[in-house]
Amino acid sequence: MSIRVTTAMLMAAGLGKRMRPLTATRPKPLVRVAGKALMDHALDRLETGGIERTVVNVHYLADTVVAHVKARRSPMEILISDERARLLETGGGLMKAAPLLGDAPFLCANSDNLWVDGPQESISMLSELWDDARMDALLLLVPHARATCHSGPGDFHMDGAGRLARRRPSHVAPFVFTGVQILSPRLLCDPPGDVFSTNILWNRAMERGRLFGASHEGLWFDVGTPAAIPVVEAAMSHG
Repeated sequence: MSIRVTTAMLMAAGLGKRMRPLTATRPKPLVRVAGKALMDHALDRLETGGIERTVVNVHYLADTVVAHVKARRSPMEILISDERARLLETGGGLMKAAPLLGDAPFLCANSDNLWVDGPQESISMLSELWDDARMDALLLLVPHARATCHSGPGDFHMDGAGRLARRRPSHVAPFVFTGVQILSPRLLCDPPGDVFSTNILWNRAMERGRLFGASHEGLWFDVGTPAAIPVVEAAMSHG
């Protein structure tokens, strides 16, 4: 059963430690890549995917992110989830923003990953694949070999039905999480505390057989360090 996803959350509250020294004076979402702030790349993709309302969480140098969002000319409504008082990590950030996200499945995207759509627009693809009867989370994954600038051993194995399992110890997993996913609001319950990772929510969904994935057919870039920026810009220019 496909759905039309119109609400999103953009994760923009991190400290950006790996991106230093660029993040000494600006938050990571405002680091520029290919002439545009990272978060604008993400917001543009959300608009293209039909998102009408986006919640942006803020913490580090929050005022600059809020000002940037307010200056953006866009038909998309953007709301702020304020984490100035305490950085809540990804799961805690989702829980705090839950009242703004509504009661329908929503998209969640990281602001520090950059993706280029392949033959099919990625958000539309996820929306078409969503099956509310079977899924609590649907993650957009990229094959490990095409995870540009990503140095990790991978995140997930995926079976023929799309169900996900964690990387096995001492193995390289074939898929890397892109930072883009559809989540059901029913997953946002019984938090282990105020500060926690989305990994805990994924583990719960996985135990119930309700964590699924879909393979991204376009380009994907992990823009985690200053050294990654020229590599990404060269790849985008070539593309």
